[in-house]
Amino acid sequence: MYDIVVIGAGVVGGMIARELTRYQLSVCIIEKQRDVAMGASKANSGIVHAGFDAKEGSLKALLNVRGSEMMADVAKELGVHYKNNGSLVVGFTDEDIQAINGLYERGVKNGVKNLRVLSKEEVKALEPNISDNVIGALHAPTGGIVCPYMLTVASVGNAMDNGAVLKTDFEVTSIEYTNGVYKVSSPTETVEAAYVINAAGVYSDKIAAMAGYGSFTVTPRKGEYMLLDRECGNLVSHTIFKVPTKMGKGILVSPTVDGNLLLGPTSVNIEDKDNVETTKEGIDAIVAGSTVCVDGIPLRSVITSFTGLRAVGDTGDFIIEAAGDHFVNVGGIESPGLSSAPAIAVYVTDLLAKMGMELKKNENFCPTRKIFRAAESKYHKVICRCETISEGEILTAIHTNPGAKDIDGIKRRTRSGMGRCQGGFCMPYVADILARELGTSLLDVTKFGGKSNLLVGKVKEVQA
Repeated sequence: MYDIVVIGAGVVGGMIARELTRYQLSVCIIEKQRDVAMGASKANSGIVHAGFDAKEGSLKALLNVRGSEMMADVAKELGVHYKNNGSLVVGFTDEDIQAINGLYERGVKNGVKNLRVLSKEEVKALEPNISDNVIGALHAPTGGIVCPYMLTVASVGNAMDNGAVLKTDFEVTSIEYTNGVYKVSSPTETVEAAYVINAAGVYSDKIAAMAGYGSFTVTPRKGEYMLLDRECGNLVSHTIFKVPTKMGKGILVSPTVDGNLLLGPTSVNIEDKDNVETTKEGIDAIVAGSTVCVDGIPLRSVITSFTGLRAVGDTGDFIIEAAGDHFVNVGGIESPGLSSAPAIAVYVTDLLAKMGMELKKNENFCPTRKIFRAAESKYHKVICRCETISEGEILTAIHTNPGAKDIDGIKRRTRSGMGRCQGGFCMPYVADILARELGTSLLDVTKFGGKSNLLVGKVKEVQA
């Protein structure tokens, strides 16, 4: 039996689990997918928002500003790329400037530091490739960028290094509470715990209802993106937003911490909580929205497109509540959820203390990750030429908590397969390394778990 089980191994669940291992608690993280960061955490903008957009007095405002201020130190501890590049909300009409002045005032109330409203000349001096139609902008120098899936991998990994247990392929089918003990079950396994944290993303409403605490609903909001080659990464240095609407912050143009250029996302409410298909309509909307703000975007350099789902709660704010006996809902964590994640973890831990959980400091807690180191010669053999990723780095990804089990797991941890050829050359070599290190057949290697096997048999054994 565990002291606490965290349902969901996204960035919020990972950060909560890591924070809990600072104390003498037994922690179990359960995730329905084969790997961590398989929901919203693998497909979002990676923006660390400054905190000027959320309504003053809301949990979003409070935790965004706190999380943004914590992010640089957290990323450094976890060995994750973070860059304080700042953000600009650009305006093209008098109505936009009026809205920008409103964002400035809200940001000041929220405690965002060093906000400024810039003239056209000041904007163009910072970003020469901004459209000449710009007439002003809000400058938030505390904004930043981070790799969202690596932040998730690292936070879960550090929690595991400090004693947490990760169970993947664990889809929750029932939750029972008897005599102070929760039994959380999948079709094949049951875990018991005194406390439960529901951090299940777009499925958090379903998990809450399963436990008898379903006081909210979550709507998946689909966002499509386009990613450009690294040669385009210096087109802008800041994250460029348009004035936000009720559907979100709109199409952005931003560098990534790995040097690419990111365009998107769209914002469309849907019903299917697993629909991550890209569409022509989405791509068209991204092109139209991004080229309005920034001139000279080299769209011929797009190397991939992808879709993420945001968990939009029905309250308009983050839903972080003591829902019942030793059960905490952490739902509706849409943008700025990534930015807020470190602060959400502290907030939830404080809530658990108020609920009666005894928190004794873990004197052995280590905030940095334990990294597997392969033989030195393995780091001299390049497997992915586009991103210059070595066999040693792939071995590190497999043998460092939480170890990669499939092609996409390697991709997220190392960037092998994220370059121009999108894995066209390196995938067979990565598959061979996975099979060897996991002690399995090449036929069992998958792209992302489930039935996504790369191979169906040996050529000589396939009948015509």
